[in-house]
Amino acid sequence: MAFKRIVAFYRKILFPSPVKPPFVHVCQVGDPVLRSKAMPVPPENISTPEIQQIISQMQQVMKKYDGVGLSAPQIGIPLRIIALEFSPEREKEIGTEVYAAREMSPLPFTVFLNPKMEVLDFKKIVFPESCESLRGYSAMVPRYKAVRLTGVDQKGEPIVLESKGWISRIIQHEMDHLDGMLYIDLMDSKSFQNDAWHKINVYQGRVQIQFYKK
Repeated sequence: MAFKRIVAFYRKILFPSPVKPPFVHVCQVGDPVLRSKAMPVPPENISTPEIQQIISQMQQVMKKYDGVGLSAPQIGIPLRIIALEFSPEREKEIGTEVYAAREMSPLPFTVFLNPKMEVLDFKKIVFPESCESLRGYSAMVPRYKAVRLTGVDQKGEPIVLESKGWISRIIQHEMDHLDGMLYIDLMDSKSFQNDAWHKINVYQGRVQIQFYKK
């Protein structure tokens, strides 16, 4: 019996059981779900425990990773759901000058199901952008200055959000996810960088990109 327990123990380590979505981690580039077109959520399914669990899981993952936006495909669910949040505390974390220069503004946790986006200002603004699905990297990405987002919330009620600046950028980033696009498809390729490049030199390569947060 002891031998069987030991075999079972090592089998679990070497051959872990597949984990099913919705995940508690963020899928990384290479996962096919990030390159597929997400499907609409049938209106009659919005109030079901399954859809509500996906939304709850998205909020938990955003909190865990300190994210400002997340799409359902990023936790392995190919449905047209995005979540947005930009807390007022971020101004102190980022700094007043950068906050103002990038036209940042607060936004409470907001969920859109089956969102549709309309460009309000076609002027494109270029700023650094990163993504939890390409963890550890960033690049300069052009985005429209202002957009309008429409859809329904987690209760199935109509919702509209007009935004400019940084919230507009977050919206466009998450909407891209629903169509299988990543910021690397739009970036200035010469600006693509590992955000820890300086630290890697200082510590002679002994730096890790962590894909899991407790």
